[in-house]
Amino acid sequence: MSSAETTRAPFDPAVLFKAAFLAVVAIFVLVPLLATLLGGFKSLGELRVNPFGWPTHWEWQNYADILFSGRYWQLLRNSLIISTLTVTLTLITASMAAFTFAHVKFYGSSMLLSYLTLGLLFPAATAVLPLFIKVRDLGLLDTYFGVALPQVAFSLAMSVLLLRRFFRDIPHELLEAALVDGCSYVKFFRYVTLPLSRPILATVGTITFVNSWNAYLLPLVMLNTDALYPWPLGIMVYQGEYSSEWHLILAFITLTILPTIILFLLAQKHIVAGLTAGAVKG
Repeated sequence: MSSAETTRAPFDPAVLFKAAFLAVVAIFVLVPLLATLLGGFKSLGELRVNPFGWPTHWEWQNYADILFSGRYWQLLRNSLIISTLTVTLTLITASMAAFTFAHVKFYGSSMLLSYLTLGLLFPAATAVLPLFIKVRDLGLLDTYFGVALPQVAFSLAMSVLLLRRFFRDIPHELLEAALVDGCSYVKFFRYVTLPLSRPILATVGTITFVNSWNAYLLPLVMLNTDALYPWPLGIMVYQGEYSSEWHLILAFITLTILPTIILFLLAQKHIVAGLTAGAVKG
C-alpha cells in the first residue's frame, strides 16, 4: 500500500453538504440575474413565451437604445453623486468615531457606544416624517445632500462597529510607542491606523455604496425634481412610460445594477479580508 493511500483523509459528509448548500445558494442568486440579463435581449413576444430560456434572436438594439439615451446616463450620474457623497461622509465620520471608541478612554464612552448601537434597531421607514421636517428646515429638500446626509446617519451604526472591531486589533503597543515619541492621536490615526485599515475601509465603503445606490425610500421623499432622480426612482418613471415593454425594462435594470456587481467583484478580496482578518499579524 502506498503512502498516499495510507495518509488519505477519510470522506467528510459535512464538506459535501456545504458544497451542495453553496451551490443551491449560488443558483438562487444567479438565476434571477441571468434571467434579467437574457430578458433584455429578447423581443416582447419571445419574453412572454420564453421568459427563462436563451433568446432565439438576440435583440442588441434593446441595450443600445438605453445606452445611447441621455436619460440613462443622467440617472447614473445622480446615483453616483449621491452614493459618493454618502460613502465619503460615512468613512470620514465613522472612522474617526470608531478610532475614538477603540483607543480613547473617556467618561460615558461605553454608554455612548451602546446608544449608537441602538441605531441598528431603528428602521429608516419610521423616521421618514421627522427626517423630512428636519431636511426641510435645513433647506436641503430636493438636493443631493438632502438624501446623502440621512443615509450617512443610518449607516453610521454598522460602520462604526465594523471599524471599531478592526481598529482594536491594532496592537496597543504601537499607540503607546507613538505617544512616547511625541505622536498625537490625530497623527497616529492618519499615518498608522488608516494605512493599516484599507481592507475594512473598502468593506464599509462597498456596503455603504451598494445600500445608497439601491436606496428608494429616502430619494422618493426628499426629491421632487425629475432631473435629480437616482436610478431606483428613474426605473419607476421608466416603467410608467414603458409599462408593457418588459424587455426594455429588464435591459434597463440590468444596466443599472451592473456597476454594483462590478464593484463587488473588484472589492471581494478586500471585503473578505476586512471582515475576517486582523490588521497586524505576527
